Amino acid sequence: MAHKPAEAEIVDTGSLTRRWIMYVVGIYILTLGVSLAIRAGVGISPQSSLTRTMTLVYPPLSQGTYNFILELFMLFLTYLVLPKDFGLKNFASLIPAFVLAACLDLNLRLTEFVQLDVYYLKVALLAVGDAALAFGLFLMIRANLVLMPIDMFVNTIFKRTGWKWGNIKTGFDCTLLVTAALIGLGFLGEIKFIREGTILNAILVGQYVKLYFFIYKRTKARKTSASSAMANQS
Repeated sequence: MAHKPAEAEIVDTGSLTRRWIMYVVGIYILTLGVSLAIRAGVGISPQSSLTRTMTLVYPPLSQGTYNFILELFMLFLTYLVLPKDFGLKNFASLIPAFVLAACLDLNLRLTEFVQLDVYYLKVALLAVGDAALAFGLFLMIRANLVLMPIDMFVNTIFKRTGWKWGNIKTGFDCTLLVTAALIGLGFLGEIKFIREGTILNAILVGQYVKLYFFIYKRTKARKTSASSAMANQS
């Protein structure tokens, strides 16, 4: 899994088994956060807004299924963008994508009972959901294993064009939002799931991840200092 230099400091390079466990736990927590954000009902992330809208257009398929279809489509686009770098190893990204789809459907069922009417409670639930989503993402970054097809596609565009990664990701998210809006208008007569919470999601998740990075680095630094102090005393 490719990371920026700042992220390299928190990557786990230990046991592969431990990292896979961390990765799967991260996926589960991430999808729990997504589910809580959806139940908040004040707007969700670009990717979720598209897949959630599709469940209203054609209800027989679950949101997890639509999410897996989107990941599969992104894998195909990755091949089209840079076919010479595409190999069988790229198909490994479909494994965590499938796990994510299954966990998302599970958590959506587990959170069906969550129904809030008070607006500030909905916003609070969105904040909690985003915190969980970001922590799941943090664990996946720590595990340093397989990129999801969507992230792989963004990285491939970065390799092919040399554009700034952040600008590519922003453009990609905006494309998903526009697509979700157009599908909502075309098939449902209105835009669904894109509200103020969509903006909050974009802000909060990044800030939460930065917070987790900070806490981890501070904790690690304290442990290192404590170990050094004990070594000096002995």
